[in-house]
Amino acid sequence: MDNRNNTIAGWVLFAGICALGLTIGSGMLFASHDPHKPGYPIEDAEGGEGGGASAVPLPNLLAAADVAKGEAVFAKCAACHTINQGGANGIGPNLYATMGEPIGQGKAGFAFSDALKNVGGTWDFEKMDHWLTSPRKFANGTKMSFAGLSNPEDRANLIVYLNAQGSNLPLPAAEAAPATDAAAAPAAGAGKAAAPAEAAKGAEGAPAAPAEAKK
Repeated sequence: MDNRNNTIAGWVLFAGICALGLTIGSGMLFASHDPHKPGYPIEDAEGGEGGGASAVPLPNLLAAADVAKGEAVFAKCAACHTINQGGANGIGPNLYATMGEPIGQGKAGFAFSDALKNVGGTWDFEKMDHWLTSPRKFANGTKMSFAGLSNPEDRANLIVYLNAQGSNLPLPAAEAAPATDAAAAPAAGAGKAAAPAEAAKGAEGAPAAPAEAKK
């Protein structure tokens, strides 16, 4: 009887040792390790959080903008905003005659966030462009959940459409294009061409070197 109990105890002990060994082995095999060189966090790819900058000045974009295209872009806003005169506020305020109004004010019956009220100033073209690029960056803590428009042309088209709905502020003058290198090249070439001529003139005016004395 004692031998039987000892045999059972031995097998139980052996099974326990095997289980412990498997646990240790699997832990070593599937353990996670930190990379030798940490990576970099990926920023939000939406235009409202990272991008949206344009090499073309905003006044030039506005000069080339199209009101009809802006109306098409406004379809993204129509779920929360009306824009007709006397339209009701929805999730967002009615946007009729918004351009030129004080920021965070001017819409009766709509409760703007303190974040937007504290921005100050009026809705000019530059501020509206910044707002449409990323509302959360323009007014940190705003209730508006829209991420923003990453395309500068879309923003310009939308701005001129908003401006045409009861505001009609004069657009800023477009900036002149900078002079190209090709236009400056002829002048630079002319300067180089003049150098040999000046050198020749100097040679003509220089006194002749005395002849070498005969031996």
